[in-house]
Amino acid sequence: MIKHKGYRIAAAEIERVLQEHHAVVAACVVGVPDETVGERVKAFVVLKQDIRGISSYELTRWCRERLASDKVPHYIEFRDMLPKSKVGKILRREMRAEEQRKLISQRL
Repeated sequence: MIKHKGYRIAAAEIERVLQEHHAVVAACVVGVPDETVGERVKAFVVLKQDIRGISSYELTRWCRERLASDKVPHYIEFRDMLPKSKVGKILRREMRAEEQRKLISQRL
């Protein structure tokens, strides 16, 4: 669960909407700590190999048409792949830990 402005947002709902886009193979959504709102929504997206020219703006617009405004990702990062468990489940915890490490290193 992502805690944004006192709301609890289900990451799975945002991931489902992103994966409905024709260019997206996989998506992982996590909360990124933010002092003013608690957490902001960040999406990690893997695009199909033959797709070119898809921007974070286009995916944000796609989400705005299908989700409440609190659920629209504030950040979208494109990846070649996402970490998965042995059974193929995306390791959201690893992605969240990676974002935590980035924040710590930025503060130093």
